[in-house]
Amino acid sequence: MIRKLPVLRHEPFLLGTGLSRFIDELFRDFDRIGVDTVPSVGRTDVYEKDKALVFETELPGMKKEEIDIKLEDGKLVISGETKRSEDVKEEHYFRIGRQYGRVQRCFPLPADLVDKNAIKATFEDGILKVTVPLAESIKEKEKPIEIAVE
Repeated sequence: MIRKLPVLRHEPFLLGTGLSRFIDELFRDFDRIGVDTVPSVGRTDVYEKDKALVFETELPGMKKEEIDIKLEDGKLVISGETKRSEDVKEEHYFRIGRQYGRVQRCFPLPADLVDKNAIKATFEDGILKVTVPLAESIKEKEKPIEIAVE
């Protein structure tokens, strides 16, 4: 008995159309105001180490030249775009499981603590690491507030 591979299923819910781009733009606006929309690409760890904020962002399949990092309105903005290979035509795929398109993440920065001129970035093995030096530690600046029980 010969088994055939399943026929390629086209994008559900019109994801490959202009509607998808419209929805992406809508959710990108949420990112600008600090609401995380749980992206599957661009997932980021943020931590403090050696008086610096460190942002480690997954950008699989991207090249260094396709990534843009900037400061905008007190926020660190990381964006890029993954493109499908033009070597294979869509009608030759059996399954398309990887995501393609633009990704953008925005992170508010503590304006009074950031040294904007010393920000550094590296990109290795699909991980973008942005290091933002701080004038003083955020963790050390935190002080617990005691709650009085009456």
